[in-house]
Amino acid sequence: MPKIALLSDTHSNLEALEACLAHATRQGAEAFAFLGDLVGYGPDPAATLDRIMALAGTGAPVVRGNHDQALWDDAVPLNPMARQAILWTRPRLTPAHQAFLQSLPLTRRLENVLLVHASADRPGDWTYLAGEAEAAASLAATDATWTFAGHVHHQLLYYQASDQRTHAFSPTPGVAIPLSERRRWVATVGSVGQPRDGNTAAAYALFDDRSRTLTFCRVPYDWGRTIYKIYSQGLPPALAHRLSEGR
Repeated sequence: MPKIALLSDTHSNLEALEACLAHATRQGAEAFAFLGDLVGYGPDPAATLDRIMALAGTGAPVVRGNHDQALWDDAVPLNPMARQAILWTRPRLTPAHQAFLQSLPLTRRLENVLLVHASADRPGDWTYLAGEAEAAASLAATDATWTFAGHVHHQLLYYQASDQRTHAFSPTPGVAIPLSERRRWVATVGSVGQPRDGNTAAAYALFDDRSRTLTFCRVPYDWGRTIYKIYSQGLPPALAHRLSEGR
């Protein structure tokens, strides 16, 4: 498997996406994977999808997120601001965009890696991997050694030790973490388009199958331009405020 950049929760933020793709390329990424929530919240749904669809056309795996599904499924639970953004997004996508999103699977297996937006345990329930109990349930639902997810907009890492208990590990951005095959791992790679940990920098991760390492990355981008678009295009102003604070 090539060295792969894992990008989740792009949320129609074109500036953040392009910054992460460029950074990953400089870091030696040989492939890209997208872990859902390509749309929602941000001001560039069509351009963001065009970029991701082009990469998918060259083999990049893509899985579906809850915001993606909400474009055609009103039963997906969303908060009022997220729902407003989805209603704004719908008429701005072409039939080709819609068909692409509807074609996406909930999970994708790449050798001993599982890609999912939320949890491997009932992925269509959109469970947040918010702690060790949720991570343990995800690990129990798959035999993959490495599971990579998004959804929580934070960068987190959990592992199952020899005692079968699930433990949390706090990653440091930019530091490669050895992921031994003697353990099983689940990581949430953070959000490209809407980080929520108080840091405005976009987030993604790099997995190197050859060295069995995972590196969490943070990438500054021109969020001021994205905020301008949010205001000028009539999206909820609170979405702009969140980007300016990374919350």
